[in-house]
Amino acid sequence: MQIGSANILERVLLMKEREQRDLFPGALEMMILRTLKRQPLHGYALAQHIKRTSDDLLQIEEGSLYPALQRLLKEELVKAEWGVSSTNRRVRIYRLTKAGAKHLEHEVSRFERMLEGVTRVLAPGES
Repeated sequence: MQIGSANILERVLLMKEREQRDLFPGALEMMILRTLKRQPLHGYALAQHIKRTSDDLLQIEEGSLYPALQRLLKEELVKAEWGVSSTNRRVRIYRLTKAGAKHLEHEVSRFERMLEGVTRVLAPGES
């Protein structure tokens, strides 16, 4: 009996973990780029903006945010420079590059087409 309960608990924990990280591929990068299009920000402020803008539906963990920022830096879609936060701490401030703005435009267009297709499939009435 104990073994079965452990398996169920393990499955529930795995499902919860999957729910928390199940954004479609590229979604986090697209949200980062879109946020940086508004204004340059440091990592913590970026995560807070996404959380606040999504009405707390999306919470970006450091373990996802910083690797995504590193990928964007490597692809030269963002650039970073050292600055000082409002709390007087040394932080890296990320800015969108021209290539990043162009990439964002392309990715948003692709996302909108994909969403349109998904919406049509999920629409009631057509079986």
